Amino acid sequence: MTVLGKPPGVDGDGALIRIGPPLLRDEADACPEGRALRARPLLVQQPGRSLRKPVEDFVFKPVDRLLDAVEHEGRTFGEASANRWFIRGCSAAHAEWALEAVRIFLAAREREQLARIASGHPATHAVRPRWVGGRKLSTLDGRGVDQYERTAWGRQYESGDGTVRELWIPSLGRVNADRALPEVVAAAHVLASGVPARTPYMQRSEPLTSPQSQPCRVRVLGVGLGDGSTAVLGDWDVEETQRLFDLYVRGLMSKVTDGRGRRPGSDCVRCEALVGCRTVPRTPGLLGVRTPARPRKRRSVSVSDLRAYQDCPARYHLTRVLKLRDGRTESEAIRRGRAVDAWLNECHGARPWVPCREIPLPDTLPGLDGTELPAARAMIRAHRGLCPLDGLPSTERVEPQRRVAVYDEQADAVVIAACDVVYTDDGAVVIRETKTAAHRFTERRHLVETFPQLALAVLLLASGVLGGDPRRSRVELEVLRPDGSRLEELDPFDGLTLDQSRQVVTDLAVGWAADETYAAEPAPDFDCSACEAVRWCSVGRSRRDADTTGEAP
Repeated sequence: MTVLGKPPGVDGDGALIRIGPPLLRDEADACPEGRALRARPLLVQQPGRSLRKPVEDFVFKPVDRLLDAVEHEGRTFGEASANRWFIRGCSAAHAEWALEAVRIFLAAREREQLARIASGHPATHAVRPRWVGGRKLSTLDGRGVDQYERTAWGRQYESGDGTVRELWIPSLGRVNADRALPEVVAAAHVLASGVPARTPYMQRSEPLTSPQSQPCRVRVLGVGLGDGSTAVLGDWDVEETQRLFDLYVRGLMSKVTDGRGRRPGSDCVRCEALVGCRTVPRTPGLLGVRTPARPRKRRSVSVSDLRAYQDCPARYHLTRVLKLRDGRTESEAIRRGRAVDAWLNECHGARPWVPCREIPLPDTLPGLDGTELPAARAMIRAHRGLCPLDGLPSTERVEPQRRVAVYDEQADAVVIAACDVVYTDDGAVVIRETKTAAHRFTERRHLVETFPQLALAVLLLASGVLGGDPRRSRVELEVLRPDGSRLEELDPFDGLTLDQSRQVVTDLAVGWAADETYAAEPAPDFDCSACEAVRWCSVGRSRRDADTTGEAP
């Protein structure tokens, strides 16, 4: 147990520890020190950074507002939905989704309540003050902390006599019945031991002084806002909750609190220490865009994000930021590509590694039926002659699914590149991208335009953030088809290739960087019926219907 020193560029009160279930998640690119800092929410960047967000980016925000109006303020759903205040700051499609989600949630609550009552269990009612667990110390402990808080996000309910407490955790689409046990137990423990408290923004929580009965039983439920499906994730008495907490959670909380070591990745975007951190690579101007005229909340972005934005700004915001998708069945090509990628990643990640030509072809692949398997097996067979591990000495480094995070200070954006394989080859660093296709692809000179991931890979290697001998480092594109394969190489230090790559990335990023509305403005050649969020977008539906009838929208 040691005191976490304030990183460069960070100031504030480090004596408060606050941990919610998301901090306990086991994620491959989690930054231990970054999460220890997030657990100290009163430590902030100095000078402060902008948190302005022109459009709401927390998908559940309008749902919470609308449910508060119904469950705590006594409004009917009709009254709440007619009041624009509850969906302020949201895009029109986000608001439409939220209204649908709230109707589904309230219907699921009513069904579950009726079933509970019919089974002889007490009904529960909504509770507004947040339950907060933890303790306050009289002096600073060995961590330099005098207040510990445990929180849980979700909708809170309790029985009339206070003996039963519930937490309903919404998820997009179907209910997430597979939440990790430590997360569920951590939430249940907040219900079992927490007290109602005021939770002012950027301040310590303040327990309410009114007497409260302690629960005997706690329940954690999941609910899907897409279909109203529900699942009981945890249902325990207080004693069992404490036992499970001691077994599965207490050690994880200590690990988060005392985390040391830095790992660039997705955590960087919300880290208060990013500006002063020298572990995350910096490439000012990587995206080729100007510094925002008005400071805004820091963002992360990938090439997939930028391509979605190019299709339609609203599509990017709905599907990439808010993660709203209508659950449609994916095409065979997408499922086949995912299955092939998963098989290759598993093989390339094995230690000691074995070239794919020495591994038997799979008899089955997840997500593919018997008629779809032959084409996927043919692609894997074609890969055998191009496998980067073939003949590679065991002293080299191979990293499948390597996530590279780079901070573009000029755009105040963390750029994420999910590379299929990054490996070393006699001093060189090689980024290998693998694509599955049903047909032959474009001429070589258009590769960085057809596959912008290659353009970003070129810029990453040229900037030196991955190291490697510039005379031999390269970007490789492997294209697998049922009838063959092809391997192309790009030299990131070739002037023409570098210029083309810069132009491709800048063309993709310039509109995204400046946009503050994310309007539904699909590209002329984009088929709105292919958008996973068209269900909530009036412009997309109108355009789709016009395509069907042949009439102009």
